[in-house]
Amino acid sequence: MRDRIRQVALPDTKTVHEMATTLSLTQLCELASESRDTGHGSRVSYSRKVFIPLTRLCRDFCHYCTFATTPKHLGAIYMSTQEAVDLARQGQAMGCKEALFTLGEKPELRYPEARQALDELGFSTTLEYVAHVAGRVLSETGLLPHINAGCMTPQEISMLRRVSASMGIMLESVSDRLCEKGQVHYGSPDKNPAVRLRTLEDAGKARVPFTTGILIGIGETRGERLSSLLAIRGLHEKYGHIQEIIIQNFIPKADTKMAAIKPPDNEDILWTLAMARLIFGPDMSIQAPPNLNPGRLVELLCAGINDWGGVSPLTPDHVNPESPWPQLETLSAKTRQGGKSLQERLTIYPQYALDPGPWLDEDIRPYVLKLMDGAGMGREDDWITGTSVEVPTGIDLPTFPATSFNRGRRTNRFAGILNKVHGGDALTVDEISGLFDARDDDFLAVCQSADRLREKHCGDEVSYIVNRNINYTNICTYRCKFCAFAKGRKRTPASDAPYLKSPVEVADLVVEAWQRGATEVCLQGGIHPHFTGQSYLDICGAVHRAVPDMHIHAFSPLEIMHGAESLGLTVAQFLGELQKVGLKTLPGTAAEILSDDVRAILCSDKLSTMQWLDVIGTAHELGLSSTATIMFGHVDRYRHWGIHLLNILELQRRTGGFTEFVPLPFVAGEAPLYRRGQSRRGPTFREALLMHAVARLVLSPHIANIQTSWVKMGLAGAGLCLNSGANDMGGTLMNESITRAAGAMHGQEMTPQELEKVVRDHGRRPYQRTTLYARAEARESNLDPLRVQAV
Repeated sequence: MRDRIRQVALPDTKTVHEMATTLSLTQLCELASESRDTGHGSRVSYSRKVFIPLTRLCRDFCHYCTFATTPKHLGAIYMSTQEAVDLARQGQAMGCKEALFTLGEKPELRYPEARQALDELGFSTTLEYVAHVAGRVLSETGLLPHINAGCMTPQEISMLRRVSASMGIMLESVSDRLCEKGQVHYGSPDKNPAVRLRTLEDAGKARVPFTTGILIGIGETRGERLSSLLAIRGLHEKYGHIQEIIIQNFIPKADTKMAAIKPPDNEDILWTLAMARLIFGPDMSIQAPPNLNPGRLVELLCAGINDWGGVSPLTPDHVNPESPWPQLETLSAKTRQGGKSLQERLTIYPQYALDPGPWLDEDIRPYVLKLMDGAGMGREDDWITGTSVEVPTGIDLPTFPATSFNRGRRTNRFAGILNKVHGGDALTVDEISGLFDARDDDFLAVCQSADRLREKHCGDEVSYIVNRNINYTNICTYRCKFCAFAKGRKRTPASDAPYLKSPVEVADLVVEAWQRGATEVCLQGGIHPHFTGQSYLDICGAVHRAVPDMHIHAFSPLEIMHGAESLGLTVAQFLGELQKVGLKTLPGTAAEILSDDVRAILCSDKLSTMQWLDVIGTAHELGLSSTATIMFGHVDRYRHWGIHLLNILELQRRTGGFTEFVPLPFVAGEAPLYRRGQSRRGPTFREALLMHAVARLVLSPHIANIQTSWVKMGLAGAGLCLNSGANDMGGTLMNESITRAAGAMHGQEMTPQELEKVVRDHGRRPYQRTTLYARAEARESNLDPLRVQAV
């Protein structure tokens, strides 16, 4: 029986009842745990929320409920809009991302006082008022409304969909018997199973990420529980909109008709949870409220749950006020005791957040993007690329010591992947993507593994280069949606002035850089409408004539392709001409994400993935080495990062021409894509560190050097990257305009002394290098250091 269950994707009704009657609780829990682990691994999620009880009036009379009351017991019929906004703002300050709206059903149909209050507020129905308040909370605090509004019409669902990220209604039970006289739902018209199922179906038709579940211990039989769960599954199979199933256990409350009813016991709760997991399979989220189950949290995990639901650091559970939320530290400890890792999610689950087109109103998407990470989970920090000076608290990455490498507790999934890496086996895209989702102990293990490889291949030395970035024009005919640097030929009030430096002006800057000790100049700019390949030849030639010994590291693959096409030359021919006038290496920029589905969003008019690889591959074949970059944390997903790394690895195996890999976290501040609400706000700090670590794991030993960008990461962040696989601090830069234009605040130059201090502070030995990673002889500067800070 157990083996047959393992082979069936989702059991049919007959099999469900066979499992329920023939398998022991221990067997059911074992199967449920296996299923949960297949779909969710070690992750157990929760949502940090504010509970907003907009009104406690309800037209229904459920025999177990103390939330609903009568007008004479209320000071105000409805919470005011400002009270709700203020409460949400307090929650926002405490790290909440969800605003849970809970209310009684259609009180205006029962109470004249509710109708009068709505008239005074200017609304016809309670749900109209809910829509108004939710919209204000969303726009003024950014918290994502989750609306539990009870039974709704299609029109009401459509209205609320425009101001919420998700909605929900507890089915409770499909048993009509419970609505009969003497039963728990007698006198509650909205608890009619057909009415509630209709709301569930209408939500599916409207493509609303939806929460539902059953209430156990209110007089239903186990068979009726199974029927309820199967009814929900049938709707989910039809519409795909059910994001979580809540198994809520009845708690008797004083002053109710069910005060003397015994609640479901431990075995009953575990049995129902395990059956829910087996009915819905590995991918569904199965939730048990932790505040209703103190003392048995670890046991609940053994029954196959993967979610604790919403937990508030601010507001009580107004529906169950006698059952306080556990402290998050306690919940995390109990989750770890059960062998799992507690991770914050949004009110909308990842599979819907990552595919917002069908599931979210356009006006809601920017708010969700702002709060989510690359996996669609809640951002775990407020770190911002190019802006944050301090690293988030809780990040502890000591320099790798051989004796403590295996100190961290790793899950089997990550242990297997890391063992493959250290055994020299190639990783798949799925395995690489999985590494980017490493959290807690797995995160530490990935970073330590990368640090171990760094020590093996690079030792304890950390390099840097004295260089100058020169962006000779910010005028560009391309309109990359992530770029805040490029300007049109006309200046707008909010923009920097368009500029174009002549070859002579560029050469003068190079002379100054040489006098200040630079060994490399990096030349890049926009694709100016008047530029041809001759423009690049003129710039390169002027620089080479002015300072023959300066290493010219210049022109992105896009500039190379544009130059070649404008002169009617092949890429190889044009690169050959550039070599004649002094070009030595290429920056591997314009790569962004080497996956065309992402490029279609970021830079649809730019060169394709294959074109980028072809230009760089041709350069390598001609003896021109290059860097490789990735610009990540916008509209991409972890899978795209894996594809990008494998594209780089494949080309490196063929040509050997990459000198280093440079992760460039997306700077969102002024980027058009972000300002329009169409991208995330850059990677989280965890993701930024992991990009350095995973790059080391994937690209070693083929690319020896992993560079960290102090412009993007800040000095504190760059320092931690040195303990996550990086061995290079990049350049002093002297001038940096592209990242600054996007909103970064870490400055345009860093002195060698400042870079060396960061390296030494992390227990490593700095040295100055050349572009090709030979040791450079430091030359004394005869000009005062340029200390222009970004504004």
